[in-house]
Amino acid sequence: MIVKNIEKKEDNTVSFQVSCDAAEFEKALNAAYLKAKKNINIPGFRKGKAPRAIIEGMYGSEVFYQDAMDELAPAAFDLGVKEGELNIVGAPAIKDVNVTEEKGVEYTFSAEIYPAVTLGQYKGLEAERPVREITDEDVASELESARKRNARKITVEDRAAQMGDFANIDFDGFLNGERFDGGKSEGYELELGSNSFVPGFEEQIVGMKIGEEKDLDITFPQEYTPELAGKAVVFKVKLNGLSYNELPALDDDFAGDNGFDTLDEYKADVRANIEKRFNEQADSAFRSEIVKKAIDNMSVAVPNSMIASKVEDILRNYAANFGMTDRNMPVEKIMEMLGVDENMMNLNIRPAAVYQVKNDLLLEAVAEEEKIEATAEEIDEYVKKMAEGFGATAEQLKSYFGEEVLAAELKKEKAGKLIVDSAVAAAPAAEEEKKPAPKKRASKKAAPKAEEAEEAPKTEEAEVKPKRTRKKAEPKAEEEKAE
Repeated sequence: MIVKNIEKKEDNTVSFQVSCDAAEFEKALNAAYLKAKKNINIPGFRKGKAPRAIIEGMYGSEVFYQDAMDELAPAAFDLGVKEGELNIVGAPAIKDVNVTEEKGVEYTFSAEIYPAVTLGQYKGLEAERPVREITDEDVASELESARKRNARKITVEDRAAQMGDFANIDFDGFLNGERFDGGKSEGYELELGSNSFVPGFEEQIVGMKIGEEKDLDITFPQEYTPELAGKAVVFKVKLNGLSYNELPALDDDFAGDNGFDTLDEYKADVRANIEKRFNEQADSAFRSEIVKKAIDNMSVAVPNSMIASKVEDILRNYAANFGMTDRNMPVEKIMEMLGVDENMMNLNIRPAAVYQVKNDLLLEAVAEEEKIEATAEEIDEYVKKMAEGFGATAEQLKSYFGEEVLAAELKKEKAGKLIVDSAVAAAPAAEEEKKPAPKKRASKKAAPKAEEAEEAPKTEEAEVKPKRTRKKAEPKAEEEKAE
């Protein structure tokens, strides 16, 4: 085989030709004949015993050409990659293949190659790091949440319903005297004041007594579902029971229940945890901004095959969270099951995949530029920490990923640390005093609270959600009990 005409192009593609001589092609033709003849029936010969010349005479001299070409192609491509010292990404393509006049065969291959990265500034970058003083109000808010988590539900028997109560109700909705679909439920637990029902519903329950029945006049909002938008309806409601949450007193006893001797100790711990949480978030935001600046400063043309591979990784990794672990499942099927359409792909997942690929290319280029190495001891420690997170042994990870891959990942981690450690954290710019924006009236939801359709978070991990059918924001269907 002879490799020739290796041509690297600006779009990270390469093309080259490989010629196989007549002897190589003849050997491949005979191998194709020997493989196929056992399934060939020729009159006058036992099955699988017909000579090659007879078969070619009956079906044409080119009958084994395609199989022979397919047989030679992998070795021809590998030779071109080796001689051209090419770092191929994605699947190669055979752009042309011809049998020459000398009865040899010539291939023209095309493939994408690993992109060249031109680094810009990646050390000494500057970004704002959020700064915030933890206030007494922050601590009080955290303690209030803890009180609510430890609340005790108290049954009400001797008074009327009031805001903040949990009302157990039966309701049945009528439009023009006729029961409408989705307007009935029994034993529904409604928190009064939660604004989870259609406007006016919860307010009219306030003042009702246990066992009382009442007709509620309700007009649905104009932005409601078409069949009920702007319509006046009547809900027949019965109040079955009342309860409310009794919060524990904020004192030393409450602190003791949470593992502290005094309330002051508890408050100090809450403050420290809030500060730790904020600092972790601030550090993460700072790191992300610094790495983004380093990525923006470099020049690289990312091959489409690398983006497509990363998109598939994102989808498969997220699908695995929902038990979809079949690696043979087509990407299109995964997209369908996760509810990922082209719009989500273009606005969310693909940009995230591009960013992740560029992030990897940046770290690899920095590791090479800085001549970063990973010692055997460092790799062992790195794998040990990884194993703890995966719930596996270090030996299992080494066997699964291979030490070369693990060493490369450690080098990237060290490169990222170098970039961030050399960066400068700037104090946030002082904001001009602004007039407070006018408060918007919160839009109330219809009765009962509808399950919102979930959207894919727009994060660098391009997290996606399984597809769900959006439900109408209206009361439950007739005879359907609220859960």
